Amino acid sequence: MQLLLEEMGHDVVNLGACVPEKLLAEECLRHEPDLLVVSSVNGHGFNDGLRIASHVRSVAGLEHLCMVIGGKLSVDGVRDVGFTRRLLNAGFDAVFGDDELPAFRSFVEVCGLRVSA
Repeated sequence: MQLLLEEMGHDVVNLGACVPEKLLAEECLRHEPDLLVVSSVNGHGFNDGLRIASHVRSVAGLEHLCMVIGGKLSVDGVRDVGFTRRLLNAGFDAVFGDDELPAFRSFVEVCGLRVSA
């Protein structure tokens, strides 16, 4: 994800794997990103995403931060429409399966996100 976003001209701050929600929110306040991307490869993206969205949306100044989640959202690898609906209701602006890289790229392109010069 980082390389794709950088190839598209965006600056990326990669916080690494399994970042605690509190630290994630603190770093978003510090860096003021246009987009928070949560990428899951371990199959726990759904549960982690619900916690992340709930916490980030509760922090003053991050209520309207554009947030997306994608990757392997469940351990069985099946994309469940209920998962998507619940993640969107929790506060994510978009949910992408691990096979939807072109859709993610399009989302970033049409969102009007700032691009580094």
